[in-house]
Amino acid sequence: MHFPVVCDNIGFMKRHITEQLIEWKSKKDRKPLILKGARQVGKTYSLKDFGREHFPVCHYINFEEDEQAKRIFEPDLKPGRIIDELSFYLDTSINIENDLLIFDEIQHCPRALTSLKYFSEDLPGIALCSAGSLLGLYFGAGSFPVGKVDFLNMYPMSFKEFLLAAGEQRSYDFLDRCWLGSEIPAVVHSRLWELLKIYFITGGLPEVVKIYNQSESGLFTALQRVRDKQQSLILAYQADIAKHAGKENSMHINRLWRNIPAQLAREQNGSAPKFKFKGVIPGVKGYSRLAGVIDWLSTAGLIIKTHIVNCGRLPFSAYAEGNAFKLYFFDVGILGAISNLPPKTIIDYDYGSYKGYFAENFAAQEFLCSGAAELFCWREGTAEVEFLREFDGEVIPVEIKSGWVTQAKSLKVFARKYSPGCRIVMSAKNLFIDRENRVHRYPLYLAGVMLHDSSILSMIRASVNRNLNET
Repeated sequence: MHFPVVCDNIGFMKRHITEQLIEWKSKKDRKPLILKGARQVGKTYSLKDFGREHFPVCHYINFEEDEQAKRIFEPDLKPGRIIDELSFYLDTSINIENDLLIFDEIQHCPRALTSLKYFSEDLPGIALCSAGSLLGLYFGAGSFPVGKVDFLNMYPMSFKEFLLAAGEQRSYDFLDRCWLGSEIPAVVHSRLWELLKIYFITGGLPEVVKIYNQSESGLFTALQRVRDKQQSLILAYQADIAKHAGKENSMHINRLWRNIPAQLAREQNGSAPKFKFKGVIPGVKGYSRLAGVIDWLSTAGLIIKTHIVNCGRLPFSAYAEGNAFKLYFFDVGILGAISNLPPKTIIDYDYGSYKGYFAENFAAQEFLCSGAAELFCWREGTAEVEFLREFDGEVIPVEIKSGWVTQAKSLKVFARKYSPGCRIVMSAKNLFIDRENRVHRYPLYLAGVMLHDSSILSMIRASVNRNLNET
C-alpha cells in the first residue's frame, strides 16, 4: 500500500468549525464567543483563518506570551477603556463595528475572561472571540461570564477534515456529496477504508496530521514520526494536568487516563466495556471516590463519556445511571500512541479484539464532531447496542463492527422490543440498505455523515406512517 505524500499546505487545516463561526458572525444578538476544546485541536489557527477570510482587520492577543497585554485589564474592566488601550498597545485602530478581536490563551488572564461579561453588556455585537485550554477556563481563578457569552465546541479533525488536509481531495469530495441511498464503487470503498486505517494512527490533532502530510520518507517512516509527535503531546497533556490539578490529584488523573486502554486490552469480545472502578487507583474504590477524577478529564476534553441506558426510549437521560458508562479517548491517534500499538499493526488490521474499541472510539469522535451533544449506549440483560441516536424524534440504534462479520444479535433484540424506524450497522463492508427489514449497513467511515442524510429521514418517516396505519 502506498499513499503519495502531499507537501504543499494549500487547503491544509480548513476546518468545518469555520461554517459555525460564520453563523455566529451573522447573528444579530451575538455575544463574545468562547471556542472550547482540548489543547492542540486547532483553535488558534481556525480563529486566525476566520479573521483573515471574513473581516477587514483581525487583532490578535496571546495572553500566555504577552505579559504587558494582561496589565491592561488590571485597573478596571470597562470595555471602552480596554479597547482604547489595546489600540495604543497594538499601534492600530480597533473598529468595534467591523473588526475581529481575538483573545487567545485567555485562561492566562483571568480578568480578561471576566471582562467578556462587560463587553457583552456595554458593547453588544462586538466581534470578540476567545480561546484557551479547557483546563484553564474551568479550573482557573477568573470569574466565568455565565450567560454573557456564546460557545462553540471544537474537536480534533474529523475523518473528512483529515482527508482534505492529507490532499485526498477526490475522497473528500465523494464523502461531501455522498447520498446514502446511492452505491459506493468498490474502488472508492477500498481507498476510503485504507485511509481510515491511516486516520486510526494519526488521529485528528492538526500538528500530528501535518507531520504525516509533510513527510517525504515513505509511509511507515511518516507514521513512526507521527507516533513520536503523539508521545510528546501525551507528555504535554500530562504536564498540563499537573499544572492545574496539583501533584496528588494529577497522579490520580493520569493513572485513570492511562487505565482506560489498559481495561480495554483485557476485554475479549471486541466491544468497549463498562468502565470498572476497582483497581484503577490503589486504595481508592467505587464510583463516588473516582467521580471527581472522571469529571475532571471529561471537562478537560481528554475523554468522551458515553452513558449506558437500560431502556431504548426517549429521553435517554431518564434511563441513564450515574455510575454506568463507557470511556473513550478524545482522539483515536492518542489512544493508539498511549497503548503503544505499532502503526504497522493497525495498517495490517491485526490487533485482535482491540479493533472493536478503536472502531467505537472513532464513531464516538465522529458523532461529537457532527453535532451530538451527548452519547448513549443501550444495555439490557446480555444485549448491548453501542450507540443510541435520536433523529427527528425517533430512536436509532447503531451497532459498530470493526471488521467484515456483521451479525448483530443485540440489534435484533432491540428491534423486537422497541421497533425503531430503522437500525444501523457500521462495519468494514460496503454500503447496503435492506429497505424491507429497515436495516442500513454503512461502512464505518460514514459515521460523521450518516445522520445528516435525507434517505434515513425518509425511511424513518415511512416506517412511522406504516406503523400508524397498521394501528
